[in-house]
Amino acid sequence: MARYTGSVCKLCRREGGKLMLKGARCMTSKCAFERRSYVPGQHGPTSRKKTTDYGIHLREKQKARRIYGILEKQFRKYFEIADRKSGVTGDNLILLLERRLDNVVYRMGFAPTRNAARQIIRHGHIRVNGVKVNIPSFLVKPTNMIEVKDTSRSMDLIQDSVQNSLDASRYEWLSVDRNNFKGEFLYIPKREQVEININENLIVEFYSK
Repeated sequence: MARYTGSVCKLCRREGGKLMLKGARCMTSKCAFERRSYVPGQHGPTSRKKTTDYGIHLREKQKARRIYGILEKQFRKYFEIADRKSGVTGDNLILLLERRLDNVVYRMGFAPTRNAARQIIRHGHIRVNGVKVNIPSFLVKPTNMIEVKDTSRSMDLIQDSVQNSLDASRYEWLSVDRNNFKGEFLYIPKREQVEININENLIVEFYSK
C-alpha cells in the first residue's frame, strides 16, 4: 500500500472530525471540514450510511493511523508491540505513537504538521543528542535532546512553524526552547496526559477479533 498523497482535508471529512493534518490552518475559517463536514463524494451529505459495529472499530483505527500518518503494516506492528508490553494495550499503543520522532518534532513546534516533520527529519535537519537522525519512526527516550541543525534554522518552513504553532508548554513531558530550536523529551507521559481524540479501546477490539 502506497502512502496517501491526495487531499488531507478529505481524510478529515471521511473520519467525521478534525485530524489536524494541516496544523494551525485547521483552527481557522479556511478549514475544509468547517465548510463541508460530510463525507467526500459525488452524493454529498446524503452519502453517509448507517455504520455497523465493524465499521465503528475500523473507522477508529483508520482515524488513529491518519492522525499519526502511519501505513497499515507499520500500525499493526505497533499494536503487536503494545500487546506484548505489560500494562493496558491501548495505552501502550498511543504512547508508542507519541514517542515517534516525527510526532515529537511536531509537538515541539519545529514543524507545522507531522507530515512536514517527517520531511525535515528525512532530509537530515534534526539531531537527537547531537547525532543526525533521519528516521521518522525513531522512538524517542526520556532525557533525549531534540534540536534543529544550526544551518537549517533559517528555513522558512521551520521559522513559520515556530512562530505559528500551538504552545508546546501544554505538553508536560516536553521542555522546549524555541529561541534555540531545541527541546528535551522529559519522560514518557501517561495516557490521560495525551490530549488526542482517539478511543484506543475500539482499536484493540478491532485487532482482537
